[in-house]
Amino acid sequence: MLFPCPALGMFGTSGIRGPVGDEVTAALALRVGRALGVETERVVIGRDPRESGQFLRDALSAALRESGTDVVDLGMAATPTVARAVAWEDADAGVSITASHNPAPDNGIKLWQPSGQAFDDAMQDRITERIESGETDLQPWDCLGTETTADARQRHVDALAATVDIDDPPGVVVDLGNGAGGVSVDALQAVGCDVETLNAQPDGSFPGRPSEPTGENCESLAELVGASDADLGVAHDGDADRMRAATGEGEFVSGDVLLAILARNAAEPGQRIAAPVDTSLAVDDYLAEIDVAVTRTRVGDVYVAERVTDSDVAFGGEPSGAWIWPDATLCPDGPLAAVKLAALAGERSLADRVADVETYPIRRDSIDVTDKTTVMERISDYVTDEYDDVTTLDGVRIGFDDGWFLLRASGTQSLVRVTAEARDPDRADALFETARSIVDRARRR
Repeated sequence: MLFPCPALGMFGTSGIRGPVGDEVTAALALRVGRALGVETERVVIGRDPRESGQFLRDALSAALRESGTDVVDLGMAATPTVARAVAWEDADAGVSITASHNPAPDNGIKLWQPSGQAFDDAMQDRITERIESGETDLQPWDCLGTETTADARQRHVDALAATVDIDDPPGVVVDLGNGAGGVSVDALQAVGCDVETLNAQPDGSFPGRPSEPTGENCESLAELVGASDADLGVAHDGDADRMRAATGEGEFVSGDVLLAILARNAAEPGQRIAAPVDTSLAVDDYLAEIDVAVTRTRVGDVYVAERVTDSDVAFGGEPSGAWIWPDATLCPDGPLAAVKLAALAGERSLADRVADVETYPIRRDSIDVTDKTTVMERISDYVTDEYDDVTTLDGVRIGFDDGWFLLRASGTQSLVRVTAEARDPDRADALFETARSIVDRARRR
């Protein structure tokens, strides 16, 4: 059994990421820029607040220009602003210099198509092959590309404000996590919201909190919203492609519940929404009430984006906080999600909407293995013989009438992730133990 893998090992599910000075260097940015310059005439570049983004941007821009490619520099910009600006600037591609929600020592490179969708596996393969072969298209002195600057932030704000019409705008606390998501503040104010900010000063060392907007990292946001007159709290990661939320009562909303709420608002009866294989059954049940189905994808926003291009898929999301409205852009747009959620909270409180979604117990663990590829192949062979409802889209997922479990290799560590869920707690425990026993059996053979 073959399992999907990132393009030739260089690109993960969210582009190139790693520690600066080790995996991510100016030399790497130069090679990526030269490879991208072979097939482009005009490229948009933006970066998050990490200090290393400056020299990575410089190296990548130099490589593009020596390939004859014109560069449009957006400066510090949210990743969804960069992705949208590819089309706005009539460019062939966009580059975000960012490690998104990763910690401060990391940085990375993510490539965007004019549609707003990230480069898919085939496109990443092509770039990687050029890097490995040394293929370039360097130009003589009189055919070099130019560099200009542009500010796409206001255009992004205008686009966001045009998506909603709020009669009774809520009060919103926005936790920017010291990232590049200030466009959310501007857009929420543009639609009439009273906005208070937290960790608003861009700083790539992320002094206010870790960049990833989890419940644990956003305790200050939840407490502030709960203690204030605000109706809603939203939080972004370093490049604002993610958005998570807290209710006016100070409850941080789980990613699955937020997915269910946003999806139900976006989809009409008979349509589908896209979500990864590890999404809760609670989403399926909540959407089934209005005859909306869930189609599963591999984990990673690029795979969700691919699925939402199907004509009957109205929305895509990941519980980690990536949300895609295909009629707006194929990039996860945290500021768009913030504005959409504010519009919903203006009609009915987020707390009431959260209460409508019935949740189920989920069990998770990670198991150390020596060779995760071999272990996953053994798992696949075993469960295919033993169970009826088996999918190997991303790892191995076994479905039952009342629950499911997922066995999936970590993308970065020698681990197999184990997830199990059922509508009944005892059944969830039983499925979890079954899943763990399958991994134990596979790694001991």
